[in-house]
Amino acid sequence: MAGTRAAIRYAKAILDLAKDQKATDAVNNDMKLMAATIGDSKDLSNMLQSPVVRSSEKKAVLTEIFKNSNAISTGLIDALISNKRLNLLGTVASEYTILYDRLKETQVAKVTTAIPLTEALEKKVLAKIKELTDSKDVTIENVVDENILGGFILRVGDKQYNASVADKLSKLKREFTLN
Repeated sequence: MAGTRAAIRYAKAILDLAKDQKATDAVNNDMKLMAATIGDSKDLSNMLQSPVVRSSEKKAVLTEIFKNSNAISTGLIDALISNKRLNLLGTVASEYTILYDRLKETQVAKVTTAIPLTEALEKKVLAKIKELTDSKDVTIENVVDENILGGFILRVGDKQYNASVADKLSKLKREFTLN
């Protein structure tokens, strides 16, 4: 929990700095890339968490991976290294994108499906989400999870609607075991 609070503080500081330098969009793109890269690469994530790997080696790897990043984004890496908090980089990047979306009044709707959404279905889901949330701008993040078998799980902000086949089967199983 303390790590998450620290990550939020770093993210707020980076957002304030990016606003001052009118670079919020560029930094948001960098943060999305960092969060996705760290999330997708188990090796990179393990390296950032490892107390055995030297900070200089971590910095060299991150500088090479994110060499086209904005100066604010590379400054974040330097600040995290100097404060011995580099293990928070992925969390800081994720928190920044959340704060950025709030700033731009954009909501991210996470739709989990068994197969990727088609363009037509994505438009229908987007229209329904806009109707339900009264938000100016809504973007869809489609997560494919074959374990839900079919249907979908929609999460917007702190609301979740579960219309998955796996959830319905689970409810049915509980109903039979209670009787």
